[in-house]
Amino acid sequence: MPVPCLVVLVGASGAGKSSFARRHFGVTEVVSSDACRAMLVDDPGDQSATAAAFGLLRYIVRRRLARGRLTVVDATNVQARSRRPYLALAERYGVAAVAVVLDVPEAVCVARAGARDGRAVAAAVVAEQCAELRGGLDSLYREGFRVIHHLGQSDVDGGVVIRRLVGAGTP
Repeated sequence: MPVPCLVVLVGASGAGKSSFARRHFGVTEVVSSDACRAMLVDDPGDQSATAAAFGLLRYIVRRRLARGRLTVVDATNVQARSRRPYLALAERYGVAAVAVVLDVPEAVCVARAGARDGRAVAAAVVAEQCAELRGGLDSLYREGFRVIHHLGQSDVDGGVVIRRLVGAGTP
C-alpha cells in the first residue's frame, strides 16, 4: 500500500469491509458512510441521511488528503459512479487511488448483512450489489485506480496490509 494514498474499499454489504478496515487501518484513517450517518442522525442505518452522510464523508476525505494523510473510504462503492468522486480527489491531491475489492461469496454477504442488529440489508439488495461488483471489476483500471487488490474470502479474513512510504523520486 503506497502511503499516502486513498484506499477505496469495494464490496457488497456484509463482505467485511468495516472489519477489514478495523484490522488493517487506524481508527482515524477510516472514513465510514455508516459512521457519517450516525454522526448526523444517531443511526448508522438511517438511509434518509445517506446524501448528507456522503457529503460529510467526501468533506473529510478532502481534508485528510489535503494534509497528505492515508485515507480509507468504507462504503460499498460497487458502482463506478460512486467511486468517481474519490478518484477525482486522489488526482486533485496527487495521491494514488487504491481499490481494495472484497469479493466474498454472495451467500456469506447475505447471511452477514441480514444478521446486522437494527440495520439488516435485504438479500435482494445484497444480490444486486454483488452483481454490480462483479460486473465492474474489469473497469477499475480504466476508471483510474493505480493499484487494485482483489481479495477473496480467505484474503479478507487473513490478509496483511504492508505500507510503503512514497517520497520524492519514489514511484
